[in-house]
Amino acid sequence: MTAAVALTPVRAVGRLALLSLRTVGAVTLFALRSLQAVALGPWFPGQTLRQLAVIGFFSLPVIGLTAVFTGAALALNIYTGGGRFNAEQIMPQIVALGIARELGPVLAALMLAGRVSATIAAEIGAMRATEQIDAMRTLSTDPFGYLVAPRLMAAVIALPILTVVADIIGIAGGWAVAVGFLDFNPTVYIRSTVDFVQAGDVGTGLLKAMVFGFIVALMGCYHGYRATGGARGVGRATTDAVVSAAILIFASDYLLTTLFTQR
Repeated sequence: MTAAVALTPVRAVGRLALLSLRTVGAVTLFALRSLQAVALGPWFPGQTLRQLAVIGFFSLPVIGLTAVFTGAALALNIYTGGGRFNAEQIMPQIVALGIARELGPVLAALMLAGRVSATIAAEIGAMRATEQIDAMRTLSTDPFGYLVAPRLMAAVIALPILTVVADIIGIAGGWAVAVGFLDFNPTVYIRSTVDFVQAGDVGTGLLKAMVFGFIVALMGCYHGYRATGGARGVGRATTDAVVSAAILIFASDYLLTTLFTQR
């Protein structure tokens, strides 16, 4: 009896490890099957264009608002920090670098995770609950080709574009605060930003955005596709999609930043 009680935490850790490995394996197989559908088709251009509008165009307002306030707050914080070293004039460069390499792609991806991952999981989960996915197979239509591949392609294309928009609006937010409240010269601020930011800084952010877009769509499709238990299961799938997408975005951001900063 005593030995059994002592082994309980070990068993719990073992079960958790097995569950984690099983989840990683299932996500990996789902991702490979999805990539196969993207590469080999059949393709559905109309469905992909519709997803581009849903994922990209309709996400512009929320990403724009997030970017402008983040850029403004970042400018104020950098101005305060720079003032402690009498280096307030570096604010335009640091704001531009931070937004282009980090905040632009990450914030755009997080907004997309909250808005798009949940929507994808709810749509596909509802189709699973009402057996529409089984009906597709009966009609010889591949659900991966019709449901998953268009969403993956649309997210990978849309998020870099949204990141460019977030970069521009975020830098504009910093510029507005600097010129309006901190007495920066508007022309000098813009010239400092343009002269400092390099193509590699923007390219790094866009590569991150492509990876994040894949993660956002994959998590939405994965959790929706595996949803069980009716309406309650669909609700659980939407929550899991958002949480897992956010965690993977932060983890992959760290790995990509480490990779891009290696010298």
